[in-house]
Amino acid sequence: MPELSFSLPDPARPVLIAGPTASGKSALALRIAVAQGRVVINADALQVHACWSVLSARPQAADLAQAPHYLYGHLPRGAAYSVGHWLRELAPILERHTNAVIVGGTGLYLSALTEGLATIPATPPGIRARADALLRDAGLDALLAGLDAATAARIDRQNPARVQRAWEVLQATGRGLAEWHSATGPALLPLEQATALVLAPARDWLNDRITHRFAAMLQDGALEEARAALPHWPPDADQPTAPLWTRAIGAPELIAHLRGQISLAEAGAAATLATRQYAKRQRSWFRNRMKDWKRLDLPR
Repeated sequence: MPELSFSLPDPARPVLIAGPTASGKSALALRIAVAQGRVVINADALQVHACWSVLSARPQAADLAQAPHYLYGHLPRGAAYSVGHWLRELAPILERHTNAVIVGGTGLYLSALTEGLATIPATPPGIRARADALLRDAGLDALLAGLDAATAARIDRQNPARVQRAWEVLQATGRGLAEWHSATGPALLPLEQATALVLAPARDWLNDRITHRFAAMLQDGALEEARAALPHWPPDADQPTAPLWTRAIGAPELIAHLRGQISLAEAGAAATLATRQYAKRQRSWFRNRMKDWKRLDLPR
């Protein structure tokens, strides 16, 4: 748990806490909430799913007893959910609890909250099928080649799901994703109205925490969570367009173990590596997109 080395924030203003996985952001959020009588609101795209309590590192009973928590584990497996759904659920909670602590590692959620979100029409099934086929048959470069220049310059090229989404938006609407974002409406919570903190852990310190945390997850029931998910695991879970709930880090590896494809030790090693790679992508997002947030270097 990171130590607070700054004064407690203004109790009247909401607090935003971002940070890579395993950096201690949930513990920090709870500490602030308890000290100042606030509620905690989830901003993590995987912690909304009921099926992943341990694997998503969701706050447990002892944490929930100390302060009210919202938008955690409330979705059934396979439910459609997006940043737009999250913002619509968040709005009435934030209206009731104007000094809430909003915490999570999903940068897109936090950026949409503080910068606004473009209202883009849903992708027609036919275009989605074309995108799936193009990615499968020609690869990610084919989708990138089909983007408009402005979107191609800004897109995260390491994220196939984002690239495919951008291709689909252009095909469906005739407007690039960058153009849609330039027409974004007002933010639900402009950054200047909040205390915004981003945790910046040292790489070796974070990697050590990631290694120990996955081992602890196994002890706490992560394998049992995966076993419960096994009958529902979709055949396209390894595709960029797979349902969001299947993307819990560690879940594909544990499913592979349960199917007899790899040993538990191999699953643990693969999950730990995947978590480190995910944390690296998160750190890059926060450096590039959250330059105006207060940076907290860890450890302290």
